[in-house]
Amino acid sequence: MAPKLFVTGATGYIGGDALYALTQKHPSDYDIAVLVRNSDKGAQVASQYSSIRLVYGDLDSAEVLEEEAKKADIILHCANADHAGAAEALTRGLAAHPPDSPGYLIHTSGAGILLFADMERQIFGEASEKIYNDLDGVGEVTSLPDFAPHRNVDKIILASSDAHVKTAIVCPPTIYGQGRGPGNQRSHQVPELAKVTLQKGFGVQVGAGKTYWTNVHVQDLSDAYVLLVEAAAAGGGKASWGNEGYYFTENGEHQWGDISKLVAAAAHKQGFISSDKVETLPDKEINELTTFGTGLWGANSRCRALRARKLLGWSPKGKSIEEDIPNTVAHEADLNGLVQHHAAKVAG
Repeated sequence: MAPKLFVTGATGYIGGDALYALTQKHPSDYDIAVLVRNSDKGAQVASQYSSIRLVYGDLDSAEVLEEEAKKADIILHCANADHAGAAEALTRGLAAHPPDSPGYLIHTSGAGILLFADMERQIFGEASEKIYNDLDGVGEVTSLPDFAPHRNVDKIILASSDAHVKTAIVCPPTIYGQGRGPGNQRSHQVPELAKVTLQKGFGVQVGAGKTYWTNVHVQDLSDAYVLLVEAAAAGGGKASWGNEGYYFTENGEHQWGDISKLVAAAAHKQGFISSDKVETLPDKEINELTTFGTGLWGANSRCRALRARKLLGWSPKGKSIEEDIPNTVAHEADLNGLVQHHAAKVAG
């Protein structure tokens, strides 16, 4: 019998691409159900996946989530890293599994959890030397301060792991590249920076622009999810679960000031702004332009994805974040109606 897989976030950027990657590799190996909020979202999924069962509800539908978790062998939870109620409902449902047939939960957190130190100090735009890793440093990662972003839900997931429930937490950094899912195919951090650059007419950065984040192409991230689903389907496989089941997913790092320069240069080269200059804006204005912009572009999140590489053979191979920037700028210009305007201007 095919393993039963329940997916949340299937019309989102992360979950949509992960579902695409899984179904491409395993067209009929899993009995898949996905959570959708309404008929419009359901139609998006059905248009791409005719055999997937649609479950109507949202992350506040605790009874629905709990019942689906009871039915599922594996849950791929990609919808929201900060919804405690959904995490509690899913883990309650999985707890009904017998110890000889535990349920597996693959939960999506985020490397924003590592921003806590800069947020506490309210220092933005400066570099940090601190780098976390998920192998011999996993204990440090799973015991971060309670005020760290996403930490409250991470704790729910970690505490639920026992003989009945096997958990893994996937912690993506800056994600880039166009998604392949049925709904949202747009990431957030770099597209938002491109949008603000186009709006202001020049590149923007936080403080000195020295902040580091790690990054991963969305297709490489999806490959990590597929490997974890496969391991769960194999009764755990070579993956770590529970307190050691924490997976960073990165393939390099960048400084946000460099990304700001590349975004401005691409926007200038494509004719959308008059120069490629980059300006530092006040923190207040950054946050007015983009919610939590000082954190997204001005606080440090540095980590190394050792566990997935060592245990699962994860081998990211997507093009670099720098190579993807011209496409991101062009896409944001199109979304904001600038492509047609620019074409008309050139035509005279």
